[in-house]
Amino acid sequence: MWSALQGRVSNRLARHFRAAPHRLPAHAPIVSFTFDDAPDSAAGEGAALLEDHGGRGTFYLAGSLIDQPSDHWHGLSDDAIVRLHRAGHEIACHTFSHQSSANLDEAAMAREIERNRAYFRNIDSSINLENFAYPYGIASVWRKPQLAKAFRSARGILPGVNSDVIDLQFLRASPLVDCEIDKAGVDRYFDQAIASGGWLIFYGHDVAKAPSPYGCTPDLMRHALEAAGQRNMPIVTVAEALRRIGA
Repeated sequence: MWSALQGRVSNRLARHFRAAPHRLPAHAPIVSFTFDDAPDSAAGEGAALLEDHGGRGTFYLAGSLIDQPSDHWHGLSDDAIVRLHRAGHEIACHTFSHQSSANLDEAAMAREIERNRAYFRNIDSSINLENFAYPYGIASVWRKPQLAKAFRSARGILPGVNSDVIDLQFLRASPLVDCEIDKAGVDRYFDQAIASGGWLIFYGHDVAKAPSPYGCTPDLMRHALEAAGQRNMPIVTVAEALRRIGA
């Protein structure tokens, strides 16, 4: 109970303490599609849909979940990670053990980061984990300064478009999850990005006809990709988006 309360307090404080403020330059809006936790369907169906629409995605992976079963999916394999990387998708960090950052002190977080980096270097020495996503979407006000030294950005799950002055260590991301959003909701986020000239980030997990409570159907993802195309919004990885905004 205390741990859950601690996580909520830490996450709320993290919203307001900007560890890495950055003002977006005047630019055309962009969109990134991200996947957490390593479902094999994200690397299969999800990556294929992105590539069909000329885009690439960011996969926030925890080494301990690779090739492992869960209640909702099987984890993607080392071979799938290599295929994603070589196809131009971004492999990013989600800690190694998928632990809430609110429960990690500085030394424990450092171990998690290095262990995850070592795991993916062992798969392919050219994989460089530049960006981070908070497991369970729970940010830590105490770990943000540490993460700012280790990664170019850290993504949460607070919905909305990143616009004007953003916190690179608390990037907003909106759910591409059938249980939480429909096609009209997806369109509203795109319209907000167009109006603000901002950076829209979607997050999800599996991509399947019968998705988990944390995933989406191919139909919903296809709609989002087509919505980007209709608005001439580039579909880029988080790493590429950061380069475009000069972060």
